[in-house]
Parts: sequence; structure tokens; C-alpha cells
Amino acid sequence: MDPVAGAFLRMLFLLSARPWSTGVAGNTYNCDAPLASSLPRAAFSSSSELSSSHGPGFASLNRRDGAGGWSPLVSNKYQWLQIDLGERMEVTAVATQGGYGSSDWVTSYLLMFSDGGRNWKQYRREESTWGFPGNTNADSVVHYRLEPPFEARFLRFLPLTWNPRGRIGMRVEVYGCAYRSEMVSFDGKSSLLYTFHQKSMNSTKDVISLKFKTRQNHGILLHRGGQNGKHITLELVKGRLILLLHAGDANPPSPEALALGSLLDDQHWHSVLLELFNTDVTFSVDGHTHRFQAKGESSYLDLDYEISFGGTPGRGKSVMLPHKNFHGCFENLYYNGVDIIDLSKKHNPQILITGNVSFSCSHPQTVPVTFLSSRSYLALPGISGEDRVSVIFQFRTWNRAGLLLSSHFQHRSGALILVLSDGRLKLSLSQPGHPVRDVTAGAGLNDGQWHSVSLSAKGTQLSVTVDGEAASVAHALRGQIDSGDTYYLGGCPDNSSGSGCASPGGFQGCLRLISIGDKAVDPISVQQGALGSFRDLQIDTCGLTDRCLPSYCEHGGECSQSWDTFSCDCAHTGYTGATCHSSLYEQSCEAHRHRGDSSGLYYIDLDGSGPLGPALVYCNMTDTAWTSVQHNGSHLVRVKGSNGESPHPVFFKYAAGMDQLQAVTDHADRCEQELTFHCKKSRLSTGHDGTPVSWWVGRTNETHTYWGGSLPDAQKCTCGLEGSCIDSQYHCNCDAARHEWTSDTVVLSHKEKLPVTQIVTRDTGRPHSEVAYALGPLLCSGDKSFWNAASFNTETSYLHFPTFRGELTADVSFLFKTTASSGVFIENLGITDFIRLELRAPAEVTFSFDVGNGPCEVTVEAPTPFNDNRWHRVRAERNVKEASLKVDQLPSKTQPAPADGHARLQLNSQLFVGGTASRQRGFLGCIRSLRLNGLALDLEERATMTPGVEPGCPGHCSSYGHLCRNGGRCREKRRGIACDCTFSAYDGPFCEHEVSAYFESGSSVTYSFQEHYNYTLSKNSSSFASLLREDLTLTRDMAALSFRTTGTPSLLLYVSSFHEEYLSVILAPNGSLQIRYKLDRHQEPDVFNFGFKNLADGQLHQVKINREAAVVSVEVNQNTRRQVILSSGTEFNAVKSLVLGTILESPGAEGGPDADTLRAGARGFTGCLSAVRFGPAAPLKAALRPGGPARVTVRGRVAAASRCNEAAGPGGPAREATRPLAGGAGRSGPADEGEPLVTAGRRDSAVIGGVIAVVIFILLCITAIAIRVYQQRWLYQKNESNIPQNGDNAETALKSELNMQSAASESQKEYFF
Repeated sequence: MDPVAGAFLRMLFLLSARPWSTGVAGNTYNCDAPLASSLPRAAFSSSSELSSSHGPGFASLNRRDGAGGWSPLVSNKYQWLQIDLGERMEVTAVATQGGYGSSDWVTSYLLMFSDGGRNWKQYRREESTWGFPGNTNADSVVHYRLEPPFEARFLRFLPLTWNPRGRIGMRVEVYGCAYRSEMVSFDGKSSLLYTFHQKSMNSTKDVISLKFKTRQNHGILLHRGGQNGKHITLELVKGRLILLLHAGDANPPSPEALALGSLLDDQHWHSVLLELFNTDVTFSVDGHTHRFQAKGESSYLDLDYEISFGGTPGRGKSVMLPHKNFHGCFENLYYNGVDIIDLSKKHNPQILITGNVSFSCSHPQTVPVTFLSSRSYLALPGISGEDRVSVIFQFRTWNRAGLLLSSHFQHRSGALILVLSDGRLKLSLSQPGHPVRDVTAGAGLNDGQWHSVSLSAKGTQLSVTVDGEAASVAHALRGQIDSGDTYYLGGCPDNSSGSGCASPGGFQGCLRLISIGDKAVDPISVQQGALGSFRDLQIDTCGLTDRCLPSYCEHGGECSQSWDTFSCDCAHTGYTGATCHSSLYEQSCEAHRHRGDSSGLYYIDLDGSGPLGPALVYCNMTDTAWTSVQHNGSHLVRVKGSNGESPHPVFFKYAAGMDQLQAVTDHADRCEQELTFHCKKSRLSTGHDGTPVSWWVGRTNETHTYWGGSLPDAQKCTCGLEGSCIDSQYHCNCDAARHEWTSDTVVLSHKEKLPVTQIVTRDTGRPHSEVAYALGPLLCSGDKSFWNAASFNTETSYLHFPTFRGELTADVSFLFKTTASSGVFIENLGITDFIRLELRAPAEVTFSFDVGNGPCEVTVEAPTPFNDNRWHRVRAERNVKEASLKVDQLPSKTQPAPADGHARLQLNSQLFVGGTASRQRGFLGCIRSLRLNGLALDLEERATMTPGVEPGCPGHCSSYGHLCRNGGRCREKRRGIACDCTFSAYDGPFCEHEVSAYFESGSSVTYSFQEHYNYTLSKNSSSFASLLREDLTLTRDMAALSFRTTGTPSLLLYVSSFHEEYLSVILAPNGSLQIRYKLDRHQEPDVFNFGFKNLADGQLHQVKINREAAVVSVEVNQNTRRQVILSSGTEFNAVKSLVLGTILESPGAEGGPDADTLRAGARGFTGCLSAVRFGPAAPLKAALRPGGPARVTVRGRVAAASRCNEAAGPGGPAREATRPLAGGAGRSGPADEGEPLVTAGRRDSAVIGGVIAVVIFILLCITAIAIRVYQQRWLYQKNESNIPQNGDNAETALKSELNMQSAASESQKEYFF
């Protein structure tokens, strides 16, 4: 190609984003010239006119002659005003007026356009299908700029509403400029093949742009092939454009496919832009753009130097696609700036024309009809006297059901009804005296595609054909039939009766090519009133729209639709709501912790409704919440034979993506990751020449040579920083390069660099050198955004942030607490649009906004006020379908969006938090964890520089104190709470982990109350003042425990006093529960038998006992309750001790326990006890968690366990014991010589204990020496005979080797001793 010509064509290509225009001059694009005012009166036409002086020729803007504008004969929604611009023009704006000096004006209207005066298309504003705003008086002019503009010759204005005190009256103007284009038409068998020179090509980028229109829903628009089956194809499939990218035989055979557009077979122009840059692809259809990266590394720019349009290439190409060629028109077809149509018209040798190609585009003659509502219908006359029925038409719809056709035969001889039901057609014939006969055909017919239908009834045959597939019923007709006088399509008039008009409701969609009998129906005659009748139709247009394009379903939700709405299926997305916008998951482990959740695997959504998906993590609930993200390399890695020339990298892939990991570390207070290195003759940090011999790569792909928590480039392990390395010459233990195994354990804690994605080692090339290491999971604690808060101290104070961008979907979530009765939480304003959240009244939170449809409010009212100084959670969302508001756990309130209304929220002011722009109705209190569309706002940072606002907000126990269960006490922290379980029988982060122990026969735990109460009263004299007197006398008490056993009789609990009073809880020989109170030494005990059931059944049971003076309430298993009255007294005097298990008091002691208690006490308890509590004391916890001041004595074998409700094997619950207590079975000596967990006070006990300890120690030392010698020999033989061969047993092998090395070392020390 000539270089000058090529440059000129490339310049034209740059202008192809906007078609050629007469307004292009001097680099200034001006396309706003008035087009209608200069037209002759004959260019204006209308549906009707009130009089000759109200004719359409007087409808030009500002015209005063005639009646001063156009008015139709009847003011209804079927009237229209049409303008013929003479040729296709680019239209950029419209303007309207009412009738001059009258009360006639239009308040809203639709704008339609067409190329040939047929098959009109409605111009749609934004994502709305509403009309344009009109006038409010007769003479003012209302302009509306069209974004985007369109090209057309004919325009129609369809009034929707008008001044109720007048009639329709319009004067209009259209603005734009001339539009010129090159066209080519394909007949479904033709194509263009463009062959280009390699030198003329830009090798870095391919750009293809064109417009097309067609009435066929399939056909290939372009194809470019390459070697080994590699190709790129753009094809129309079922009215959608499919971009196919096939990388060739060397790659997976299935091509990449991307679909854009919908209903593109509507015989209107659609624009396409395709850009290829190496593997980067940009694909646009009608302004909807998708950018992605093609799979593989191969570029799609290295294809053959030819490209075909309108079909696949001829000339015996190896790649032939079994698809149809395109049937329709192209306009302004450019390939890398080259005008393909212009070259074709000039018969350029680079263009090969195949088949019948013309350079013009014919206009459609098909007239579609749109059924706008379920009340729409089209009544057409039948052909009287015929003995058969024949109806043919095509339809398209999104609705699953609707009445398509109904007709009653003459002389009441029957009726024929055709309905769409669940996407299938059902033809029903009813005749008097005979059952109804049905024929069904087709499936999935509500897919928006055109489907052809032909039904007939003649003789005895009833048949229906859908898309060429027939279904029929023989002998369906009984006797002679006469075709009906009237056929109703799409519905029935209100005064019609019959089974066909009652259900399933009218049809909504489009019909075309209608024939009754053998005669085609002309819808224009229907529109003009010359044929049939109708209601609520649009004739000569198909108004079907794809409400799923673009899809408003977020996060992978599937869109489905009907005529007037769409819905989103959010299953398996992790999101919920009308548009799948709101996450189902909490934002962090910290949020889970403050819901009271226990440790476990959870999905967390770090940015809520943002683009990041949920991530599966492990939440470890301790005093803080730790987030653990695992990777695929948790096993031990062993490296041998690696050197500097061939380093050994190991890559780690995490359960979360890199964007999610960055969010985890950004939100966390701190993060760390532990590495454990085992080295033998291998260095870790640097070699002899000072160069690094190992390094790691972090999240940002940066290489790091430092280890441990040290600063970058320090090249010191943790032992080097602490000065504890085994060889002081080196900064890492491994750098000593010893012949035996040495270890370095390091913790990486610079969260900006974490997690570790790769570890490289290269100093294992020497003989017998080896490295083994294990990388732990990424651990992060806390969530800064969850506790990020600000306190607003004055009504005029507020925080301001950049404008909230939530045009189509906006969600706001936060927590607040206040004592004020009202105040605005957030506000953002636009010119007319706004969004606001406020506490309108003490018990009312209101979400209000306006997107152009008028103000809308959603309010949640609570039964109790919100201004209780507790945290309350608010979540508001507004999308194109609805607005919703949820506060705490109250029912959510929703309000649907108006049908076909404005959708975009357009704001331009700053976002105000805690106040308003007017500085009125400001909020007093705290706002925390504020997120807008998933993005957390840093309130604390902004509060530090704002007068009247303070960062942070104290006082969390009032809201989260209920999480501290079982008597735990809430303690305030700067960020959150902690539960103090000191005086609870439970432990754990929320005092909900039961403290359990297994008791073997003869074992016991004795708890001294005297020392406990002396301690608690001295530390907190007010805590138990109501319970205790000076002599530890109790007027009321509470006991609780859980147990599981199969033994009877059993002693569950025994509390004694210095005054020979006691409480005993036992299981009788029959397994029933008995409670015995003796509160007066001179009286017999009160004995209460609770024969609920046999509680010695091996199942877990709970018992709670509450005494108020002489009234005792007993609860078993949380549902069975009884109340009894004591006769022995009302005070428990001088409480001494509590015993669990065996009672060691002498049966003959005067004033001691009764015989049944002694019998049960002698047998003791065998099984599991947990959560034992008497008043504020937790004796079992004191025994299992030593460290307090209480005196606890343990005898026999009492072993700590995780939970009593875990199933035990038959015959031995103690088999589940996990840890014997000191002083129990864990030491030698008689079982009945238990020692207190605190030091005894008597000297002789200390002497005896010391002697016993020395003897035991000597025996243990001798035994250990023998065991070590045997272990060393066994390990050596095992390692010689069973050397691991692969990564699965590498860890086992290394541990064996380390154990052998440790055994040898320790044995030497023991021999020396």
C-alpha cells in the first residue's frame, strides 16, 4: 500500500469512533445544528390531527402560525408525531414545547427512531426504559442531550402523559449533523477476504471496528486463521456476539468464548470494537466493554495475513467452521485503519469478493407488534364458513407463561386455545360433550428468541408446529367445525368470557408475520383502524429488552428475567440480596470472636460487598482472634545436592488469593510466619564470600535475605539478635555448618512483606550437606477496621471524606452507640440526588435517598430505644431493584424501586459522617467500623485532625459483656473486650469451655473454702458480702455440676462445715438423684429423692441446685425442675470444704454424714465430672488449673479431659483421660497419700516427702540410662534398615535422625552423671 494513502486511512480510522460528519473541521467536533426547523411541512406527519391548523406541519419549535403546534384528534397514548430528516443524520439532542398560548403540553414522551420508517426502536435513557421529561407549561423549551447519540432518518415522539387540564400539544426540534457511511450487504452465502502485506501491518496491535444489522440470529461476522488450527472468530449465535479464541493444537482443544450483546437480530445497527494486543483482548458491543487476557502465552497477532468478513474463507482453507455465513449489512468496516468497504467498492486486488455482495442496505418490511402488558390484546377477524382453522405467527418473549391465541368456533361448536406454559406451547381443543384434548410442543421458548408457530385443526387432526417440529393428535375433532369470527392474540377484552381468557394471563412480548387462514395480516391497517381492534399495543416495533444486559447480578449471580423485571440467583456465590451484593460472611475472625463463635474454619469476606471473594481461614479464638491461612507446603522440605549454579526454589500456594492475603495483612494489627530450619553442613544466611546462600520471596515478589524478626538486610537470625547462637562467630546456628544437625527457628513479622511465597536454598552442594525446613501458616491477629471508631462530641462536628461513588449499587454498614434522641449518621448530596442515614427518633433509624424518581425512605422501628449507649449495627443498601435497611437483628425493611425509573445515584458533594453540610442535626455519640461498598473508612485518622471529634470510643462491655458466660466478667480493652474467668467454673476466651476430669475408683478432690474466701474477701470485699458472714455462714447457696457415670451408688458432691452441717448430692443404688441437706447439727438431714430417671446411664447430665433460706430449687438437664422446703434450717454455717469423689471421714464419727452418704462416699465416683461450682468457687477448675490461692488436695488418679460429653468406650470413661494431675496417678506412692497443690504447712510431711522424692529420683535416673541406651541402639538399627525415599516420609526420617543425634548426646550426659 502507498505510505501516504496508508497514513491517510489510519487518520480516518482514528475518527471512526465517531462516524464521518460535515461538522468535523479544524479539530472541533460540532454536531448540534437544528435539523427540523429547516425541513418542509411535508416532512412532518402524525397519527391524527385535531384540525388543519393543528396539523403536524406546525410542530416546529417556537412556531406560532396555525394553532401554534400539533394536537391529535384524540389525546391518548397511541398518538405520535413523526419527522423525516430526509437522510440518515446523527442526532445528538431534542427539545420540546407545548402548543403556543394554550393549555396543551406533554409532560413525558417516548422517542423512537428508524432508518426506513418501519421497525421503530425506542431510545432508552441510562439503564431506564422510561420516557423523556416533557414540559410544565406551553411556551418554555425543555432540551435533552442524547448520550450516546444515534443515527437515523425518521424520528417519532410518542406522548405518554400530558396536562390533565388540556390535551396533547407539541412543538419540537431535533439537533445533530450529517452522517455519511460506507455499507455492504451479505446474503448469507457471500463474504469478503482481505489479504494484507506484512510490511503494512502494525505488529503490536490489531483493531477492528464495524457496525452491523441483521434479522437473522446467527452468522459469522469475521474470521482469521493461523497455523495448527489457531484462529479468531466473531460469530452471531442466538442474537448474541460470541468471540472465539482458539490457541491451536498445542493447547487445550476447547476455545475461549466470550459472549456480549443480546437481541442483536432486531434489524437495527449495533457497533462492535475488537482490539488485540499480544494476549490482551478488548471486546465492545454497543458500548458494553469486556477486557481480559487470553489463555496461554502465544499472541493472536501471528495469524495468517488475511481476514474474512461475512463468513469463513474459501479457497480450500484447512480450517472450515460448520456455521452459517452472515446475512445482513455492515457499515464503516475498518481493519487497523483500512476502510475494507471502500477497497471492496474499488475492486482492490487485496479484496476477494465471494458470492453476491452489494454496497447498499435494504430496509425491513416486517412489522412487529409489541404486547406491553398482561391486558394487551389484538383482535383479528376470522374467515367465516371455513371448516378448518389455520394460524401462523412468530413470537419472542422472556415470560414463561401467557395466553397467545384464543378463538371460539361458530355455533358454539368449541374453542381453540394456545398458551405458553412453563416455556412450552400447549394447544387445547374443547368441544361440548367431549373431554379437552391437548397438544404440547417446544421447550424453553421463553429465551427471547424468535420462534415460529403454525397451528391447524381440520378434519379429525389437531396439530401445532414449533420451529419446524410438529406435534399432533389424531381423532381430536368430533364433528364439523366452523372457524370463529374473531381470533384474539395475546389476551382478551375485558368483556370476553370463556376458559381461554381466564388463565394464564395475557402474553407480554412481540409477534410478527401473522397469518389467519392463508391471508397475511397487515399490522399497519390495524394501527390505522381499518382492521380488527387492539389495546395496549405498540405497532411497528418490538419493545422487548434484555434486562440482563448489562447484568446487575454481582459476584457471579445468575440473571433471569421476565417482561418487566429481572431476578438474580445467588446460590453458591457467598452473597445475598436482590443483586447478590451483600456478603453472607463476616469480615474477619475478630468479628466472629465478638459474635461469640468458637475456634474453627470460617469463610471471611474481607471487603464485604467489594470485589474480593470469601476466603476460607482458620480462626483461633484466644484472648485475641488469630487468622490462620494455610498453604500447600506445610510438610517438611528436604534439600540435597543444590548449589549456587542450580538453586533449589520451593513455591508456596495459599488457600486465599494474593489480593485476599493483602487485605488480611492490611487489616490486621500484626502478622507473623514461622520458619523452622534444620541444617547439616549447610549455611543459612551467607557463604564464605558474604553472598547470600538462601533467601525468601514475599507477597510483592521482592527477594529478602534477612531471617527472623530482624530488620531487612541485617542478615541475622533470631539467635544472632539475641546473642544465643551455638557459635558466637556466626549470626545463625546453621552458618556454623556443623557436621551434625543444628536448627534455627525464625519468625518473620514484617506484615507488609508477608506471606512467604518462595524459599530458595543453594548451599547443599557439598558431600553430606543437607537442609530441611518447614514453613508455618500465615498468622494475623486483630482487625483494625472492626474497631476503627470516632466519638462525636458536638452537634456541629463531622468528618468529611471524598464523594461516595455508588451509582448503581450503594451499601453502607456501621455500628453506632449514643444517648441522643436523633442525629444524622452520614449524608452525601448531589444536584438533586442525595443519600442519608439518620437516627430520626430514639427508636427509629431512617435510610433516605433520591436517584431522580423523588425522595424515597425506608425506616426500621424498634420496640426499645436505640439511644441506650450500646452498639447497634446498621446496614443499608440501595440497588436498581430495591432499597433495604436492617438494624441489629430486627426484621429487614425493603422498598422496591419504581419500575423503569432512574437508576443512577449521582452525587458530587463531600461525604459527611456524623453531621450534615448545614451543620444541623449532627450526631452525638460513636460511629464504628464504617464501610461503603465494602471499603473501610479510617475514622480514627480523620478524627485526629478534626475539632469536636475524638478517635476511638470506649465502653464495649455494655454491648459485648453477654459473651462472657458462666459467671465470667467482662474487662474493657482499647479494642474490644476480654473475659475474666477467675470466678467461673469454665475457661476459654468466653468462659464457655467446661473444665472436666475423669475420676478413677478411690480418687478424690478436696477443696478448702476457708482459704478461698479469705482471699476473695480481701481482694474484693463487695463481691460476696451478700453471700457470706464473718463465720462463712450462707443464707443462700448455688451448686452446679455435670457428670457422666455408670456406677451406683455414687457421690457427686459433698460440702461439709465446722458445725457438722453438710450438703450431699448422690446417686442412689437405683441411679436416682438424692439431695441431702443438714443445716442443724441437732436434727436429722432433709432427704429429697428425685426419681426423674436412672442417671447412671453413661450419658451426660447437668444438675443445678439453688437454695434461698429453706427453699431449694433443683433443675436436671435444663428442663426438669422441682422445688422443696427444708425443715432442718435456713443457714449453712462455717462452711469448711467440698469433696468430689471419695469421702475419707470415719463412718463412726459423731455428727458426720448419714449412712447413705457415707456409703456413696466410700464408693466415691467413677466417671467424668465437669463445670463444678459451689457459689463463687470452682473446685475442679482450681485442681486442674493450679496457680490460685485455694488449697486443693488430689488423691488417686484424677485426669484432665477435654469434655465430658465426648463419647467414651464401654466400661471405661477414664480411657479418654488426657493428663493426670500432679499428686494423682502421675507420681509413685500409695494412692491415699495425696499432697495439696500448694505447699503443706507441716514439717514432718516435708521431710517424708523429701526422702521419698530422693528415692524416686535415683530410680528414675537408672531407668532413664537403660532406656536411652536401648533407644540409641534401636534408632540406629531402624535408620540403617529403613531410610525414607521421598517427600512423604521425609519428615519422619529427619525426626528419627534428630532423635538419634539427641539420644546420643543425652546418653553421654547421663553416663557422666
